[in-house]
Amino acid sequence: MGVFRSVRRNLLKSAVGAIAGAIVSTVAIGAAGAAETVKLGLVAALSGPSAQSGEAITRGLTIAIDEINAGGGVLGGRMIELIRRDDESSPPKGVIAARELIFKEKVAAFFGGIDSPVSLAIVPLANKSKVPFMGSWAAATPITRNGANPNYVFRVSAVDAIVDIKLLQYAHKTFGSKKIGLMLINNPWGESNEKGLKAADAENDDVEIVGVETFENGDVDMVSQLTRHKQNGAEALVLVTNAPPGAQMMKSRERMGWDVPVVSHWGISGGRFPELAGPTAGDAHFIQTYSFFGEQSAIGKRVLSALIAKFDSINGPEDIFSPVGTANAYDAMHLMAKAIDKAGSTDGDAIREALENLGKHEGLIKTYDPPFTADNHDGLNENDYIMVRFVDKTITPVE
Repeated sequence: MGVFRSVRRNLLKSAVGAIAGAIVSTVAIGAAGAAETVKLGLVAALSGPSAQSGEAITRGLTIAIDEINAGGGVLGGRMIELIRRDDESSPPKGVIAARELIFKEKVAAFFGGIDSPVSLAIVPLANKSKVPFMGSWAAATPITRNGANPNYVFRVSAVDAIVDIKLLQYAHKTFGSKKIGLMLINNPWGESNEKGLKAADAENDDVEIVGVETFENGDVDMVSQLTRHKQNGAEALVLVTNAPPGAQMMKSRERMGWDVPVVSHWGISGGRFPELAGPTAGDAHFIQTYSFFGEQSAIGKRVLSALIAKFDSINGPEDIFSPVGTANAYDAMHLMAKAIDKAGSTDGDAIREALENLGKHEGLIKTYDPPFTADNHDGLNENDYIMVRFVDKTITPVE
């Protein structure tokens, strides 16, 4: 098996090398005739506890860019260049990074990362500057539904208002839970989900929210919050947070000896959750938009092969950390490139209009038909969500 894998990797790397060589040859045809690159940006967590999410997004964007550039780029032969900036999961730093991409680097458009508070802080800047901003992970509902007209913010990712419906339904269907306790990070993302979960509860006669508890990103003991949920009769917990505090909640639950089911938003998949949470990490079932496990479409097979060829640490689906970031970003980049070609320029307003009128697109996650409209800037919906859990450090589907 090891010999086969080595041969396969060498063949894939040879193919990628040939494509890269072709790209270099094309770009190098006469300095005078070389077309200027089209700059696209990324503002994401590239360091800190959520750095894994930024790397996953980068991988998805990069695989898509390799394909686009190998096919001739955009706008009649211009190559796409990705410029990354680290937001360190900090809204102020995210805005500074976005301003640098917009005003210094002159990007035609840019992509966002895992942290909803960061994306929410960037939204007004994107709309004021008229530079398209494409979310690839952050799920807070107001990111795209921000009231701007025209609206330059789009998203290929989950949406809290829809995810919240799924989480409550899953808790009841899978665990038979009727009384639900909410464990929410104390920031705008947590607030977005509290609103969405309460709205979903109002429409769902099978469940009842019996308590809402919040916590800070740096909290290491949540026994008091969990004790209140237990006293209120919670039969399942809905968790909304990123990996580090989510792991602390699982450890607090373990210390209490409470085996209450945990149904989580996907923030826990953007960091070292299994390592930090310990043996009960697999007890948390959480949402995703894509899995590289199981039978893959032709595009899925192509992307998986490209990931194996490009990254030495990847030998199969089990090695793809934070797969949702990679899959969302891959589709987002292809949609953005298609819009730039349709617009015929790098003008922000033209790209926005093109995104709203792209038509059908065969993507990795699904066939987008259409991906966006003037009234809906979210490319994914409730039919595109799956539930998963960690088995060791591997994200594995459970439905």
